[in-house]
Amino acid sequence: MAEITAKSKYACPNCGAEAVWNPAKQSLVCSYCGTISPAKLSTDGSGIEEHDLVAALRKAGDSQRGWDAQRVSVKCQSCQAISVFPPDRVAQRCEFCGSASLVPYEQIKAPIRPESLLPFKISEGQVRDSIHEWTRTRWFAPNRFKNAARTDTLHGVYLPYWTFDAQVHAEWTAESGYHYYETEWFTDSDGQRKTREVQRTRWEPSAGNVDHFFDDELVPASRGTAPEMLRKIEPFPTTQDLLPYDAGYLAGWVVEQYQIDLAEAADRSHNLMQAEIEHRCAQEVPGDTHRNLQVDADFSAQTFKHVLVPIWLLTYTYGAQSFPVIVNGYTGSIAGRYPKSWIKITLLVLAILLVVIIVLSLSNHR
Repeated sequence: MAEITAKSKYACPNCGAEAVWNPAKQSLVCSYCGTISPAKLSTDGSGIEEHDLVAALRKAGDSQRGWDAQRVSVKCQSCQAISVFPPDRVAQRCEFCGSASLVPYEQIKAPIRPESLLPFKISEGQVRDSIHEWTRTRWFAPNRFKNAARTDTLHGVYLPYWTFDAQVHAEWTAESGYHYYETEWFTDSDGQRKTREVQRTRWEPSAGNVDHFFDDELVPASRGTAPEMLRKIEPFPTTQDLLPYDAGYLAGWVVEQYQIDLAEAADRSHNLMQAEIEHRCAQEVPGDTHRNLQVDADFSAQTFKHVLVPIWLLTYTYGAQSFPVIVNGYTGSIAGRYPKSWIKITLLVLAILLVVIIVLSLSNHR
């Protein structure tokens, strides 16, 4: 298994066992005797740097690498997620999909070290309460699912993200359409001549420019969690609440290693920014409508960071299917999938049809 030499230990000053990061205490706490460790971790965002993207892509091998603490890695043969554990923890099932098909993961060189992170802020107890409330309000879920839902498999994981900044200046040209109306004669089905207003469009050339600064555009680098689910629990407040990377925050927690590298993430971010700047340009075009929009965007001051963000993971099993639920470990936002009761859906449709029939019947008797 891939290992990274430990730089520092976070031992309990009372019993010597490993102290782990505790979201409720916001401190390193011994999991055996409960002693709060005096080890001081970074508590402000000073010292976090934005790295030049173009230079980094040219010199990809020069970045700081490793976790700054001893770690071992395994790869899931089912979802392909790479989980990074403390060396004294035995990985039996994938943290993301629950598969037992884990194999040691060997890598040619250590991954790029995260620039910064958001530590876990929402405690396990808070998450359990939130998930119970979430399942209670899933109106179309079968009652048996709500009653059987358990959070025994709840566990926290740090996910990898890339953030990108860019200053964009865009020049645009388009044809602006201005609607006007003309009166025209027509013959109806009874052979009578009548008039009606017909919409016409006058087209005129237009041009302009848009300037916009993209700040910490997020690109997830996870393979273990579906991107559409992550979007539902974003944002992660990386523009103001990030802390400098410290291995102490990872003590006792599993980390997913990025599998979307800097080059691929930068390309995705560029496409997202391009789409957004084109949308902003479209909003600037005067008139009632437009066509043939052409946008020439210039990107400058492009920087990036590699960050870790906290999430809580849970998988419910109902029948032969599994349903994942994820919780933002910093804000508490929840997203998840759940089974639908066709009985409840059918009853709702029948109730709506009954209301429609009653309304129509009352209208006909007036």
